[in-house]
Amino acid sequence: MTRLLHQNGTSKRFPVHCPRHRPRGAGCGLHTADGIAATRERGYAGSTTTLPAVHGAHLVGSINQPTAEDTLGIVAGNLGSHVSRIPDGEVGERFHWILFQGTRLAETPGLARVPGEPFMMAGFDLRRIVLDGTVPAAELVFAPLGYAEAALAGYRDFKELRDAGSIAPGTRFQVAIPSPLAPLVSFVAAADQAAVYPAYAAAMEREIAAIAAAIPAGDLAIQMDLAVDFSHIEQVPSAGSLPDVWYVDGDNPTTEQIIDASTSLAADVAAAVPSDIQFGFHLCYGDVAEKHFAEPADAGNLTKVANALSAKIARPIAFLHLPVPIERDDAGYFAPLAGLALHAETELFLGLVHHEDGIGGAARRIAAARPAVAEAGFGQFGIATECGFGRGPAERTAPLLRLHAEIIDAANA
Repeated sequence: MTRLLHQNGTSKRFPVHCPRHRPRGAGCGLHTADGIAATRERGYAGSTTTLPAVHGAHLVGSINQPTAEDTLGIVAGNLGSHVSRIPDGEVGERFHWILFQGTRLAETPGLARVPGEPFMMAGFDLRRIVLDGTVPAAELVFAPLGYAEAALAGYRDFKELRDAGSIAPGTRFQVAIPSPLAPLVSFVAAADQAAVYPAYAAAMEREIAAIAAAIPAGDLAIQMDLAVDFSHIEQVPSAGSLPDVWYVDGDNPTTEQIIDASTSLAADVAAAVPSDIQFGFHLCYGDVAEKHFAEPADAGNLTKVANALSAKIARPIAFLHLPVPIERDDAGYFAPLAGLALHAETELFLGLVHHEDGIGGAARRIAAARPAVAEAGFGQFGIATECGFGRGPAERTAPLLRLHAEIIDAANA
């Protein structure tokens, strides 16, 4: 890969060579401590700093279009030259992210919904699910979860459009999966989550294997969404109680302990993705009616999670996306990003695009972000929305896609 490096205000390109496979924790490239120090010596720090360029866009996943074919077509037509991966829009039952997983859990022998009237949201029953005693937790076997089935259907549309010339050669089909913690915490009763988790995580790994077996590695990118994980990290109350972080040893765990344990769970699943498939993360503070479940004080916990994942995952991490709230155009929000220690191959995407304030708002957030991103050793970063925009009106899709390109052009003018 190539990083943009600058010295004395002059733009230059230098190749960065990094082995695709290296021992866990081994350093390589610009995003290790040694690499960052070397980069700073070449001119990122102090008065000679040239701020990072803005290059490329990332689409988190959900896009409000009727079908995968419609999604792929509208992205290719409005943003194709700026994206290297295109998702299918999370159409159909995935429209409301993980809500459809409640049905998969409830249909599993050994699990059942608690008695009572259905608690419906968007057509899905949100009643809690418990072990019913008919099957030991260690013997639970989930049927297919639906992610591989959707990926294969979307890839067929992707391939047809690419073969027809509508999608540029080299573009990858992007598949999003949640961390297994998200559906489990959302549906399974707290007392049973620890017992059910291994079987559900194994089922998600089978989905990954099925996707990898059916879609050529060169055509595929897999994204893992970490959202519910952040509700635990931020200790967001639910129904008046703090979340039960059963996967952390001891009582009253610290934020650092929750980050360590939750990223270990995510890293275990990431290891199931074959190393020749592009893989990355979407870090998320939720998006219900375009609102977070908690407002991050700054990018500190996002940086800690990103660094923990990078330290624990030996396979390549192609991209990392993190959110930027619309009101945060201050340097204080971005300051923790100076401590990012990502893999050398990892592309950074900041979710600073908001349809409400367009190019001007994005420009303020880019200006605030650039010094910290430069301090972390990046010569460039990409842009995105904070989360998917599948729950917004369909007529907003094409203008919002074009807005990404307009922001990139303006940032580099």
